[in-house]
Amino acid sequence: MITKRLETGADNYRKSVKTAAEILKAGGTVAIPTETVYGLAASALDENAVKKIFEAKGRPQDNPLIVHIADISELDGVAREIPEAAYTAAERFWPGPLTMILRRGGKIPACVSAGLDTVAVRMPSDSTARDIIRESGLPLAAPSANTSGKPSPTSARYVLDDLDGKIDAVVIGGECSVGVESTVITLCTDPPRILRPGAVTPEQLKTVFPDIKVDKAVLSEPTKGAKVASPGMKYKHYAPKTETYLVEGTTEKFTEFVNSKQNAAAICFSEDSGRIKVKKLCYGTAEDESTLAHEVFSALREADGLGVSEIYVHAPSKTGVGLAVYNRLIRAAAFRVIKL
Repeated sequence: MITKRLETGADNYRKSVKTAAEILKAGGTVAIPTETVYGLAASALDENAVKKIFEAKGRPQDNPLIVHIADISELDGVAREIPEAAYTAAERFWPGPLTMILRRGGKIPACVSAGLDTVAVRMPSDSTARDIIRESGLPLAAPSANTSGKPSPTSARYVLDDLDGKIDAVVIGGECSVGVESTVITLCTDPPRILRPGAVTPEQLKTVFPDIKVDKAVLSEPTKGAKVASPGMKYKHYAPKTETYLVEGTTEKFTEFVNSKQNAAAICFSEDSGRIKVKKLCYGTAEDESTLAHEVFSALREADGLGVSEIYVHAPSKTGVGLAVYNRLIRAAAFRVIKL
């Protein structure tokens, strides 16, 4: 299979959007930019198209997908028994990086939701993604456009590193502005729960859902064999090939620790950089969680090229967007956390 490159400059934007939509309507797969990460899209109404997503990624069949729509009015076409609070949240946070789990509508095949009676839905804020959804006239199932388990792609280059020759096309957009996947909440429990943290923080969600809880799986290992309700809840995810460890501690303790290691590299804060003697990649300042989110997956991908046997990542805080970054890193490290 030859993967088409669909450019999005001013001269070819409309043609690329139309071509992407035509491929999707024909049951194909297209990697599209969103504000979170690049998504591998296919028609959420076509079971055979959805199966192509799983095949291209090597994704386990028990890992649900997120359905993407372009307008709030499309929500009742993919979900049912929608509570009023969902519309309130949509008005507040959509378009944007919030996914809501609701009761699955009859038009959505069970394979989209890994056999569950629920469906995860969001409306991306990226205008190219929404234009493609509108042009296709379809809700689009779209997990991250990477090989399953690897760090999610925040640029078209990373998509092609993993999936060139395995998908029909990739839309060449810019870098994703957020850099980590959407916040996922379930409205099928009482009270609602956060299953995956993202750029929409628990503090923000409490303005709509005062009693919302953070699921224990956000920061702990899932039970072996348990059926997951949301993408990103699996045991090991977002992982480089190199053995990776998450390290909690001050700048002083972190730098002393990594400097004592042989054939290792650090993914660090800019505050750490001047003290580190081993190979290093900075992914932002500890004080700016949004920058950490934007850079974390790029750092995890680039670290594999450093030629070391171990990667040690300085852990962010567990507040605000930092909770989302910590959640991704603890899975990238397969829950191996070193507390100094």
